Amino acid sequence: MANIILLSSEQGLTNFKNYKLAQIDGTKTQTLSDFYNEIEKALNLPDFEPDMDLLDGLLNDLSWIKQANIALYITHFDAFLAREKERKMVELLSLLDATAEDWKWLDDDDDIPKKNIKILIQHSERATAILEKEEIAFVTI
Repeated sequence: MANIILLSSEQGLTNFKNYKLAQIDGTKTQTLSDFYNEIEKALNLPDFEPDMDLLDGLLNDLSWIKQANIALYITHFDAFLAREKERKMVELLSLLDATAEDWKWLDDDDDIPKKNIKILIQHSERATAILEKEEIAFVTI
């Protein structure tokens, strides 16, 4: 299954009831700086400074989160990073997708407990258009 899932309705969230749900409200994250603030709170990121490389490193650790299943749920996607250039959003979505994929390939003999990460997006035409244009794999449920 793809790492990015567009939810056609709130009922789709029932598929993720056993996940730690970190919700990001697009109306509160119209800039990358806003997003960094919100994801820091949603995932309780330790020692976080607003930086894409640091975010990448922390998302590839997640040792402070006990749950194995983690879902980042972006609502109101039409407003999400709306005040940024589209390439910034694409860079972020690509990073989130790649991170989720990397966790799938973690060796069982590694000392790090394996995580299952999904990026959930409240359905919007904007999300569909960007993901299709950038050829980022996704499914709709």
